[in-house]
Amino acid sequence: MARDTGFPASDAQDDFLRARRRHALARVSAAVRREPDDVDVILPFDEVVAALGRISERDLGHEPIALDSIVGTVDRGKEFDRHFRPASARVRLRFERIANAQRRGESMPPIDVYRIGEVHFVRDGHHRVAVARAQRLDVIDAHVVEVLTRVGADASMRLGDLPMKSHERLFHERVPLRAQARSRIRIADPEGYGALAEGVEAWGFRLMQAERELMDRTEVARRWFEDEYVPVVEMLREADLIGRREHETDAYGRLTGDRFRLMRTQQWSDEAIERVRRGR
Repeated sequence: MARDTGFPASDAQDDFLRARRRHALARVSAAVRREPDDVDVILPFDEVVAALGRISERDLGHEPIALDSIVGTVDRGKEFDRHFRPASARVRLRFERIANAQRRGESMPPIDVYRIGEVHFVRDGHHRVAVARAQRLDVIDAHVVEVLTRVGADASMRLGDLPMKSHERLFHERVPLRAQARSRIRIADPEGYGALAEGVEAWGFRLMQAERELMDRTEVARRWFEDEYVPVVEMLREADLIGRREHETDAYGRLTGDRFRLMRTQQWSDEAIERVRRGR
């Protein structure tokens, strides 16, 4: 809860000054810890949607949302950081006016937000969010419009993650897996998504030739995941060919590439596994 001396105007001023100090301390802390430069950068809605791929949207009406789920904005301004701490003195008058009104018990209209996955982007109400966070509230009333995207978003997403998300989106457009299967595909190098998509498409082409049947992308993706990816990953685990800190998708891509380089074959066999093991 926010401090309350019984003098709303004075307390509102303190709210702003504390929030500004927290912003300054957060910048110093990030520098000392050598955290990424964008760790506290507020996420721009348009760039996030472009990277994730908009599918549709739906109006969810009014509901309370967690303040710590609000990480972005539709505006391009830089008045607030990712945690809606004031990054500029320009917002002081409006911030203190809202803080004063809230401390005097005045009701505030709901803010307007977009929801993507588990995070929210402010359309209207930036100062109300900043004041609520400065006063250490947990939730705020909001009018929510949910934007459905091809790739999901979570609270850990940073501005620097958007290029990776864009590559991931393009992969899932070319290889439309179901949600449970999608969650298993993770690649460290963004360029790896393109190579994997090409590999899946080549695998699907060979499958259609073998079965003499035309398949759409959804069916190819399903067959590849069930008939190729899952069995190969399980086989690689049994053969101890996945590094301790390596994700299974990276191991799959690396080792299937090694298989072809060493054996000139797209098939797995005991000999192929042994050659790959020796060729690591």
